[in-house]
Amino acid sequence: MTPPAAAPGLGSPVIWIEPSAPAKPPEGAPCNGCGLCCLAEPCPLGVLVSRRRTGACAALRWSEAEQRYLCGMVADPGAVTGWTRPWAVRWQRALARRWIAAGIGCDARLQAQPPGDA
Repeated sequence: MTPPAAAPGLGSPVIWIEPSAPAKPPEGAPCNGCGLCCLAEPCPLGVLVSRRRTGACAALRWSEAEQRYLCGMVADPGAVTGWTRPWAVRWQRALARRWIAAGIGCDARLQAQPPGDA
Protein backbone atom coordinates (compact mmCIF):
# COMPACT_ATOMS: atom_id res chain seq x y z
CA MET A 1 0.00 0.00 0.00
CA THR A 2 1.29 3.45 -0.88
CA PRO A 3 1.14 6.27 1.68
CA PRO A 4 -1.37 9.08 1.11
CA ALA A 5 -0.23 11.86 -1.18
CA ALA A 6 -1.71 15.15 -2.29
CA ALA A 7 -3.47 14.93 -5.63
CA PRO A 8 -1.94 17.32 -8.18
CA GLY A 9 -4.26 20.23 -8.86
CA LEU A 10 -6.93 18.97 -6.49
CA GLY A 11 -7.48 20.28 -2.99
CA SER A 12 -8.20 16.83 -1.60
CA PRO A 13 -5.69 14.21 -0.52
CA VAL A 14 -5.48 10.87 -2.24
CA ILE A 15 -5.90 8.02 0.22
CA TRP A 16 -4.99 4.48 -0.74
CA ILE A 17 -7.54 2.08 0.68
CA GLU A 18 -7.38 -1.71 0.73
CA PRO A 19 -9.56 -2.76 -2.25
CA SER A 20 -11.62 -5.21 -0.19
CA ALA A 21 -12.35 -2.68 2.58
CA PRO A 22 -16.06 -2.10 3.17
CA ALA A 23 -17.67 1.09 1.88
CA LYS A 24 -17.92 3.99 4.33
CA PRO A 25 -21.13 3.84 6.36
CA PRO A 26 -23.42 6.87 6.64
CA GLU A 27 -22.67 9.31 9.48
CA GLY A 28 -24.08 7.96 12.74
CA ALA A 29 -24.17 4.35 11.54
CA PRO A 30 -21.96 1.83 13.38
CA CYS A 31 -18.33 1.71 12.32
CA ASN A 32 -17.73 -1.07 9.81
CA GLY A 33 -13.94 -0.78 9.58
CA CYS A 34 -13.77 1.09 6.27
CA GLY A 35 -10.66 2.91 7.58
CA LEU A 36 -11.37 6.15 5.72
CA CYS A 37 -11.18 8.42 8.76
CA CYS A 38 -7.95 6.90 10.10
CA LEU A 39 -6.31 6.83 6.66
CA ALA A 40 -7.11 10.53 6.18
CA GLU A 41 -5.69 11.69 9.52
CA PRO A 42 -5.11 10.35 13.01
CA CYS A 43 -7.64 11.01 15.77
CA PRO A 44 -6.31 12.62 18.99
CA LEU A 45 -5.26 9.20 20.30
CA GLY A 46 -3.69 8.43 16.93
CA VAL A 47 -1.69 11.67 17.12
CA LEU A 48 -0.17 10.43 20.38
CA VAL A 49 0.71 6.95 19.15
CA SER A 50 1.61 7.98 15.57
CA ARG A 51 3.56 11.05 16.65
CA ARG A 52 2.11 12.93 13.67
CA ARG A 53 -0.86 15.16 12.97
CA THR A 54 -1.34 14.44 9.28
CA GLY A 55 -1.44 11.36 7.11
CA ALA A 56 -2.59 7.89 8.03
CA CYS A 57 -2.62 6.78 11.65
CA ALA A 58 0.27 4.45 12.45
CA ALA A 59 -2.00 2.41 14.73
CA LEU A 60 -4.39 1.47 11.92
CA ARG A 61 -4.26 -2.24 11.08
CA TRP A 62 -5.74 -4.17 8.16
CA SER A 63 -7.32 -7.47 9.18
CA GLU A 64 -7.14 -9.94 6.32
CA ALA A 65 -9.31 -12.38 8.27
CA GLU A 66 -12.08 -9.81 8.89
CA GLN A 67 -11.56 -7.89 5.62
CA ARG A 68 -11.68 -4.55 7.45
CA TYR A 69 -9.50 -2.02 9.20
CA LEU A 70 -9.07 -2.12 12.97
CA CYS A 71 -7.71 0.38 15.46
CA GLY A 72 -4.51 -1.20 16.71
CA MET A 73 -4.99 0.48 20.09
CA VAL A 74 -8.18 -1.56 20.54
CA ALA A 75 -7.25 -4.75 18.66
CA ASP A 76 -3.64 -5.14 19.84
CA PRO A 77 -2.39 -2.18 21.91
CA GLY A 78 0.74 -4.03 23.01
CA ALA A 79 1.94 -4.24 19.39
CA VAL A 80 1.38 -0.49 18.92
CA THR A 81 2.94 0.77 22.16
CA GLY A 82 5.24 -2.03 23.22
CA TRP A 83 3.54 -2.23 26.63
CA THR A 84 2.61 -5.90 26.81
CA ARG A 85 1.89 -6.59 30.47
CA PRO A 86 -1.69 -7.87 30.75
CA TRP A 87 -2.84 -5.02 33.04
CA ALA A 88 -1.30 -2.44 30.66
CA VAL A 89 -2.95 -4.01 27.61
CA ARG A 90 -6.36 -4.01 29.35
CA TRP A 91 -5.89 -0.40 30.45
CA GLN A 92 -4.77 0.75 26.96
CA ARG A 93 -7.63 -1.07 25.25
CA ALA A 94 -10.25 0.40 27.61
CA LEU A 95 -8.82 3.90 27.27
CA ALA A 96 -8.62 3.59 23.48
CA ARG A 97 -12.23 2.42 23.19
CA ARG A 98 -13.32 5.48 25.17
CA TRP A 99 -11.10 7.94 23.30
CA ILE A 100 -12.15 6.79 19.85
CA ALA A 101 -15.81 6.52 20.94
CA ALA A 102 -15.99 2.89 19.88
CA GLY A 103 -19.58 1.82 19.31
CA ILE A 104 -20.94 5.38 19.10
CA GLY A 105 -21.14 5.58 15.31
CA CYS A 106 -19.32 6.97 12.30
CA ASP A 107 -18.48 10.66 12.63
CA ALA A 108 -16.31 11.02 9.50
CA ARG A 109 -17.59 13.69 7.16
CA LEU A 110 -15.48 12.29 4.36
CA GLN A 111 -16.59 10.76 1.11
CA ALA A 112 -14.52 8.30 -0.87
CA GLN A 113 -14.35 8.53 -4.64
CA PRO A 114 -12.78 5.93 -6.90
CA PRO A 115 -9.72 7.06 -8.88
CA GLY A 116 -10.64 9.20 -11.85
CA ASP A 117 -13.91 10.46 -10.35
CA ALA A 118 -12.59 13.91 -9.47
